[in-house]
Formats: sequence, structure tokens, C-alpha cells
Amino acid sequence: MEKETIKYTIKQDGKVTQEVFNVPGDACLNLTEDLEIKLGDLEQRVFTADYYQQPNLNKDITINTNTDVSF
Repeated sequence: MEKETIKYTIKQDGKVTQEVFNVPGDACLNLTEDLEIKLGDLEQRVFTADYYQQPNLNKDITINTNTDVSF
């Protein structure tokens, strides 16, 4: 899995762009929400292919299959 990254670019006219990489689904919105509020009015939002991917919710688990139960 690639590293989750947020890239900010400040242009000469003062406009700030942000790009979020390797964050599947809408988690990117929560990740950047606080800073977007502090930066001011949002002019445009463009979603990448990562946004439309489903996050991997599978977790590695171990199940004990020992059925030797004594009463």
C-alpha cells in the first residue's frame, strides 16, 4: 500500500490547491476538512479516481477454532 499524502501548492496569486493521494473513498474529505475551513471559501473540488474506490475494510483477524469444551 502506498503512503497517504496531501500536497499543497500556493500559487503566486495566493490561491492554494490541495491534492490528496492514496486515500480511498470519501475519507479524504474528513482528512482535509479543518484546513479547508481555515483557508477560506472553496472555489472548486475535483475528485480523483481514489475517491471512487471503496476503502479496504478487511482486517486481519484470528479465530480460535478449538471446539474442545469441557463442562
